[in-house]
Amino acid sequence: MCGRYASARKRQDLLEEFRIDRDRVTDDLEPDYNVAPTKPVYAVLTRSRGGPGEGAGDPSEGAAAGGPAADGAAADVARELRVVRWGLVPFWAKDPSIGSRMINARVETVDAKPAFRRAFAKRRCLLPADGFYEWLKVEQAGKVHKQPYYIHRADGGGLAFAGLYELWRDKSVPDDHPRAWLWTTVIITTSAEDEVGRIHDRMPMVVDPARWGDWLDPASNDSAHVHALLAPAAASGLASYPVGTDVNYVRNNGPGLIEPLAGDPARLA
Repeated sequence: MCGRYASARKRQDLLEEFRIDRDRVTDDLEPDYNVAPTKPVYAVLTRSRGGPGEGAGDPSEGAAAGGPAADGAAADVARELRVVRWGLVPFWAKDPSIGSRMINARVETVDAKPAFRRAFAKRRCLLPADGFYEWLKVEQAGKVHKQPYYIHRADGGGLAFAGLYELWRDKSVPDDHPRAWLWTTVIITTSAEDEVGRIHDRMPMVVDPARWGDWLDPASNDSAHVHALLAPAAASGLASYPVGTDVNYVRNNGPGLIEPLAGDPARLA
């Protein structure tokens, strides 16, 4: 699974890296070296202007569903940068608290699970990250504990996790209220091999830049075609090393969390 990751790149850097057409971020996020469920995160997605979540309307309507926003919407479809909350809340949920449990979606079943299948068809996104954490069970002095590892690209580049996003309507407030729509996301995970597989059997699905456009395209809703874009993530380009246990606590943050564990230079790559 993926329960923590680091996302420290600046908004301007993401706008350039992901070739964003429309910046929908109002307040920059601070660098976060301990991103945990329910936190706000940056997401890259493609959608039409004026759709659900930006005014009146139902999440099941709009350009992708052939609703009122369809006329002329194709000409206004653009790649956006937004802030969403990690932990997907399905549009049918009665309570948004369900999102705290919807942080990962397995690639093997994502198109079949009721919570994810609609978003998989037309609401896909990319979640920028610098790296992620996984925990390895190790035995020391007869006791077993979990040692955190930081996993990142060996060349120092960023990662783009495959994600889904959804919009949930808070019916306790009017349509024009700032909190009328809650934007949430989930990370798609896949089996881990090579270096990462030694630590944990699952890892975030990383989308290659050459496939970003097709993955984000809301008009691509054939399940087989979309699944084909999610080729098994290659772990050979990733490096891993142990870090301190400060990352175990959400209250801790800062670049010190990704520093190699002092006195233990052992690496898996």
